Amino acid sequence: MAGERKIIRVTSFDVAEAASVSQSTVSRALAGDTSISEPTRQRVMDAARRLNYQVDENAARLRRGRTGTLAVVMICREAQDRKDINPFYFSLLGSTCAAASAKGYETLVSFQDAPENFWGHFQERRKADGMIVIGTTTNTKAWDYFRDMPEGTHWTCWGSPDNDMPWVRSDNLSGATLATRHLLVRGYKQIVCIGSATSPQRQFQERYEGYAEAMRSAGLKPRLQQVESGLPREEQGRRAAIALAESGMQFDAIFAVCDDMALGALKELTARGYAIPDQIGIIGFDGIRAGAWSTPPLTSIEPDFQMAGTLMVEQLLAKINGTEGSGRRVPVKLVIRGSTRP
Repeated sequence: MAGERKIIRVTSFDVAEAASVSQSTVSRALAGDTSISEPTRQRVMDAARRLNYQVDENAARLRRGRTGTLAVVMICREAQDRKDINPFYFSLLGSTCAAASAKGYETLVSFQDAPENFWGHFQERRKADGMIVIGTTTNTKAWDYFRDMPEGTHWTCWGSPDNDMPWVRSDNLSGATLATRHLLVRGYKQIVCIGSATSPQRQFQERYEGYAEAMRSAGLKPRLQQVESGLPREEQGRRAAIALAESGMQFDAIFAVCDDMALGALKELTARGYAIPDQIGIIGFDGIRAGAWSTPPLTSIEPDFQMAGTLMVEQLLAKINGTEGSGRRVPVKLVIRGSTRP
């Protein structure tokens, strides 16, 4: 048709001819091979720019035996509606995908909750170069599945129930200590931890230990209000607050091992007429955005989400490149809002 533009595809042969070198020299020069002299490399680069030559990244990756993709698996509770997933994990997912992109990798995201959809063979099927697993520790079947992945599988995780798997976690001990000391310096003395010392979630155990140590260091006795297992986190916090309020036990502050539990407790105690933060101070852990919009807004310990994503991607890439690393801790900070005294 008249006026129709003809698209001409430029190949490495065209660049080689324009630069008066072989095709293999073009490939090596564009890949940064140090055996190519600087004048030759510059001549190839100039020819490629002049011809508007675009490197076929997919083909280049296949030649290197890489896909340029990282898989991210989100473990959910079995039969859990995806909209009910803890928003903390969506923040973590976003930071992980952003960190992968910054390293030049695409991400392939998969939500998995039951044995019929567990799958981690991305590397074997050449769908990804490695895998990051994120999610709830309570799905023990999922963690058992990933623990038994074939030797040589490149992966790391957030939320692992033990130290046998490659992991990245918040600095839970320091964060819980920071939360407890924050309450202590604001005059709260009868501080109760809502959580579990026997939870399969390693981070909850660490947070209780950090709280208990801070209490003992202040000459005070740690007190744990155990949550009921198998319930949504906010409901666990609500029921724990009911148990506290009806126990007759004196308390003036709560450290909850996650924000959802803290929000459940805050709503229940407010409904019962407790003045927050004057009578009862409440602090959580995770820094989820919902805490900023509660009444009053929730004071929390927030991990550096950007750093969390970066550390998981860096640890995975180290494994892909043949380097084994130990577990990594993500720094945390105190976010002071209205649920604790100013």
